[in-house]
Amino acid sequence: MVSVLVIEDDLRIRSSIAERLAERGHDVETSDRAMTGVELALTGRFAVVVLDLGLPDIDGADALKMIRAVSQVPVVVATARDDESETIRLLDAGADDYVIKPYSADHLEARIRAVLRRSSPDDGNPVIRVGGLVIDSDAHQATLDGEPLDLTAKEFELLTYLAERAGKVVSKRELLAEVWRQPYGGADKTVDVHLSWLRRKLGETAAEPRYVHTKRGVGVKLVDPDE
Repeated sequence: MVSVLVIEDDLRIRSSIAERLAERGHDVETSDRAMTGVELALTGRFAVVVLDLGLPDIDGADALKMIRAVSQVPVVVATARDDESETIRLLDAGADDYVIKPYSADHLEARIRAVLRRSSPDDGNPVIRVGGLVIDSDAHQATLDGEPLDLTAKEFELLTYLAERAGKVVSKRELLAEVWRQPYGGADKTVDVHLSWLRRKLGETAAEPRYVHTKRGVGVKLVDPDE
């Protein structure tokens, strides 16, 4: 269970999101005003804050700055402002992630999971091993059978995400949400292209897979080829 604060002035959206998150087992509190929301956010009671921008008392971007001045609580910004410059401005101001309206509760919950993973301290082993594949998250390096893999940043993130879930089928829409941080319903071709590049660097193809296997209509999984 996660304690979530939703700062949203639209009653329909606020009630719907609170209800859906509560149905998923989360402890949800809401505010329809920025200043009240900021005060709540700074109590330390919440694991994550969902912050609307178009609030009636002050702009959500200003509320974000107030929160960030004294707290590192993860903040997911909810906005209808979908231009790139605005997104960059919000991330630079301290937002941990953002969702574009309209969004579903499933999409929001995926973003919440993602920011909590990124904000949680990793006290475990940063090295992941799957067969001859070794991924060192701290060093941002991956090797295959002792040979370094020349991966782009996104290929490394994709490989790491799959390796952390070795043996589990992961849907393409989950990859879009968690690796690319795009809304559900985005272009699957983005994932397909990167999987193709990743397979090539792993010395395999979709027709003759070793590590990366596709389950048609479901998703992909990373496996130890020797098991």
